[in-house]
Amino acid sequence: MPDETATALASSASRRRSPGQWLRSTNHSPGVVAFVRRARRLLPGDPEFGDPLSTAGDGGPRAAARAADRLLGDRDAASREVSLGVLQVWQALTEAVSRRPVNPEVTLVFTDLVGFSTWSLEAGDDATLALLRRVARAVEPPLLDAGGHIVKRMGDGIMAVFRDPAVAVRAVLAAREALSAVEVAGYTPRMRVGIHTGRPQRLAADWLGIDVNIAARVMERATKGGIMISGPTLDLIPQSELDALGVVAKRARRPMFSSKLTGIPPDLAIYRLKPRKELPAFGDAPETEQQA
Repeated sequence: MPDETATALASSASRRRSPGQWLRSTNHSPGVVAFVRRARRLLPGDPEFGDPLSTAGDGGPRAAARAADRLLGDRDAASREVSLGVLQVWQALTEAVSRRPVNPEVTLVFTDLVGFSTWSLEAGDDATLALLRRVARAVEPPLLDAGGHIVKRMGDGIMAVFRDPAVAVRAVLAAREALSAVEVAGYTPRMRVGIHTGRPQRLAADWLGIDVNIAARVMERATKGGIMISGPTLDLIPQSELDALGVVAKRARRPMFSSKLTGIPPDLAIYRLKPRKELPAFGDAPETEQQA
């Protein structure tokens, strides 16, 4: 009889605890968590919303997701997935109301300074910092004034995006002109530029994807400085606009025996933009580089 009484009491206590236990068990059930994650893929917005890439940057949903990540803690819980699902829909509605396409067509601009690393080793930190500050003051205002957005600064270079390729070219020309007045410790920097248009993936304040890689590789073709532009971007700029800017596009040809660039389509045409005043006279040797 005492054993039966103890068993009954234990069963009663178990039943009293069962709602809380059931909730905890259900919340951490792999099957339930997987079900909620599958359900999120049917909702509007990014089903991966909540990872560090998607929650970086400004905006109420992103800030709330970062806070939720700190408060909820447990990454394998249905409650976390439900909370992020709500924020996922909120973020999608915010983007829909702003009427901004998720992956709009943009023109990407990469720049850096030719020979900067070698010069900085000899010049020292003070001169290097002074140069970078002067370069920023010269180069960034023309890009921003034209409506460009500076995505990131990378040592001696920057990544910027523009909505219009012709505007991007105009801004780059103005930036290079401004840079020509910069000189520090006997060093006059030369800027090389790569321009490419595409539909990269926008994640918070950054842009990622194949088109970003292509733009960076296009810049690398300008080994001695200058402005390189991809064929897809050049096709979007009317010839009248190039004439108004005083530039002409010349197909870039890769030097014989040089290695091909990786990370770009094999059939991608690359052009060098040159001011008309720099063009060779009739009968002079043509461009000697070859397409990557």
